[in-house]
Amino acid sequence: MIFRLALILVIVATIGCDRMTKHVATETLSGRPTQSYLSDTVRLGYTENTGGFLSIGENLPSGARTAVFTIGTGLVLVALAIMAVRVRLSRWHGVGLALFVAGGTSNWIDRAMNGSVVDFLNIGVGWLRTGVFNVADVAIMLGAGIFALAELRRNRRG
Repeated sequence: MIFRLALILVIVATIGCDRMTKHVATETLSGRPTQSYLSDTVRLGYTENTGGFLSIGENLPSGARTAVFTIGTGLVLVALAIMAVRVRLSRWHGVGLALFVAGGTSNWIDRAMNGSVVDFLNIGVGWLRTGVFNVADVAIMLGAGIFALAELRRNRRG
């Protein structure tokens, strides 16, 4: 019971942090040039991503983007939430899934409300840089990584 409450707290905190950072990015970065920090290791700049990961699908017709990124993603998130409730997961599987669903949900909220996701972070050195991302994307990738490691660990035991 305490673990489930902790997972709910992780989900609420992740969504809250993402929503707040996107709000701050919208208010302080929109319409302004990209800002560079730490010898250009970190860049902050406002972007609205109508596509998916690394803007894949941004050139799809509007209806197709809505079908894939809003309706499809929403259905997947609901399925994952149902799975999380019905299937007995290990603690690490649960943490990974909670982070993944929280990040996905926060980005889904952007898509459902605005048709795009606010991205604002870019990290790298020289020509080696990430795509532009947000806190929800970090939660998604961290959650997927934790879940995958938990699964590898489970498979090694069994």
